[in-house]
Amino acid sequence: MSAGAGRFWWRRIRPAPAVVLLLAVGLGVAVTTGHRYGSGQVGRPPVVAAPALTGTTLTGERFDLAAARGHVVVVNVFASWCGPCRDELPLLVETARHWSPQGLEVVGLNLRDGPDAVRALLDQANAGDLTVLPDPDGTRAVEWGVRGVPETFVVDRDGRIVAHQPGVVTGQWLRERLSPLLEGA
Repeated sequence: MSAGAGRFWWRRIRPAPAVVLLLAVGLGVAVTTGHRYGSGQVGRPPVVAAPALTGTTLTGERFDLAAARGHVVVVNVFASWCGPCRDELPLLVETARHWSPQGLEVVGLNLRDGPDAVRALLDQANAGDLTVLPDPDGTRAVEWGVRGVPETFVVDRDGRIVAHQPGVVTGQWLRERLSPLLEGA
């Protein structure tokens, strides 16, 4: 190799792999810095229409989120095999019992579980009256943009998602999101 050839080493880089690498890095940055409802960012989260959520509950009843218009609905995506989901379930049950007279409904979207495992969890948590929709293949969760469990969404009386918490909810988080929607109702 001559002395002059060393100056143009960069010409030997193949453009296609370099472009793919740059696109992958750019996509990764875009995904990790994207907006998440309720993730602690300053300001109000965007208000978007809630995706459809219909089906037969664990108890054999029919549920349709569109029919719940006029109520505030907390949709919690959970699984019996998820430790944090198990930990937050009693709080969600208590929240449902406390706020239901003001028009709150709490709905569990059970991800990739068998009915026996879910029923056992609900029995352990004294949550047998919780409305639970099975999502055995995860398609409903994907439609809601779920990335993991647990995740919780607050849907207002007009059917719009107004809050979202990836990860475990706290009593404070629930009070801060539900009080303005339910007090005085």
